[in-house]
Order: sequence, then structure tokens, then C-alpha cells
Amino acid sequence: MNDDLFRLTPLDVRKQEFRTTMRGFDRAEVEDFRTRVGDELERVVRERIALEERLKTQEEQLAAFKERERAMNDALVAAQQLRAETREQAEREAQMIVREAAAEAERLVDRARREIERLEAAADNLARQHHAYLAALRSLVERQKAELDALADAQPSPFGKVAGTIAPAAAPEAERQREARKSSPKWIKSIVEE
Repeated sequence: MNDDLFRLTPLDVRKQEFRTTMRGFDRAEVEDFRTRVGDELERVVRERIALEERLKTQEEQLAAFKERERAMNDALVAAQQLRAETREQAEREAQMIVREAAAEAERLVDRARREIERLEAAADNLARQHHAYLAALRSLVERQKAELDALADAQPSPFGKVAGTIAPAAAPEAERQREARKSSPKWIKSIVEE
């Protein structure tokens, strides 16, 4: 039988009437049985209704859980995509920073090289000027020395005029003074020897 065609309720069982026959069942037992069947059927129906309500609640919870799971999966996928995009962007920015730092370092190194070259050129120029000055000073000192030597040889001092005294100079003393005039002081020798 189909369930849609044959549905019994506890009331149907309790109200069911049976025909009596000659050799029929004990009426009290049938009534007692009908009552028990009705009670059991009522319990089963209530249980079925409770189970259907529970099933409906469980299905609603399941649908909610599935919706949450879908939302969480969507959020997880979005977070993974965001993390990947953020990582890629951070890597691009890091590479850009490294390139900029390398370019800045190259500029600083170039600037330092140019400054070193400029300082070396200035040092070379100063060294040339120093040597030129020393050569000019050496030449001047040698010329002056030569003039003093020539002057000392040309005009001997007959009276030994030394430190404001007029007295004839002794021969060895005059000779020593002439030699002293011919010889250069130590500071002049140090300049000439440089």
C-alpha cells in the first residue's frame, strides 16, 4: 500500500468499529488492543513530528554551516590571494629598493672617485708648485751665495772690521772669516740640498 493512501491516526484507530460475527473476538480485548495501538501510534506520530522538527533544525544548521564553510573558504582563498599579492608587491618593492640603493652606491662611488682624482690632481699640482718654489729658492740662494763669494774675494778686509771694531785682523782670523763668508749657513744648505 501507498503511504499517501493509507494514513492512520491514533483517533482513527480508537474510533474504528468492527462488525461482530458469531465467532468474533472478545470485545474487551479488542478495545484494549485498540487503545494500546492508538497510544503507540500517537507516541510514534509525536516522535515522528519531533524527529521531523529536529531534522529540519539539523538541516537548517547544516545549511548554515555549509554557508559558513563556503564563506570561510572564500575568505581563505581571498586571504591567500592577498598574501600572494602582498608578497609579490613586497618583493617588487624590495627589488626596487635594492636597485635604488645600488644606483645610489654607484653614484657615491663615482663621486668619491672624482673627488679622489681631484684631490690627487691638487696634490700633484701642490707638489709641482713646492718643487718649483724650492728650485727657485735654491737658485736664488745659490745666486746670492755666488755674489757674496765673489764680493768676499774681490774686497778683502785689510783692517779686520769685525763687529764694529777697527783693528788689523790677524792672518788666521781673517782667513777664517773669509771661509765663514764663503760657507753657507746650515738652513741654506738644507734648502739647497732638498
